[in-house]
Amino acid sequence: MHFCKLSDLELRQMLPGCNARFIHTDNMTVSYWNLDGGAVIPPHKHPHEQVTSLIEGKLEMSVGGECKTIEPGEIVIIPGDVEHSVNALTPCYVIDAFYPARDDYR
Repeated sequence: MHFCKLSDLELRQMLPGCNARFIHTDNMTVSYWNLDGGAVIPPHKHPHEQVTSLIEGKLEMSVGGECKTIEPGEIVIIPGDVEHSVNALTPCYVIDAFYPARDDYR
């Protein structure tokens, strides 16, 4: 599949208030998140490198014990196996890229 439409990808509720669409290649996963204001992704870690880009909204992210409020246009780089969490302060639209691919999201 070389071309696809984001709206054609299944919208999955991953946690309360956290809905995402996923696209997978052999080597990476890209996810498109719609977070409700007040949604929380609790502390977790995984072996994948992650790059988070906030497109709309305002969220608080904690990475490796460092906490920061993120606004549109800001990017967060999360190395593999580093604990991180998210608190959506407003409704948010977020794009995450993971390497290697997230087989648990397939």
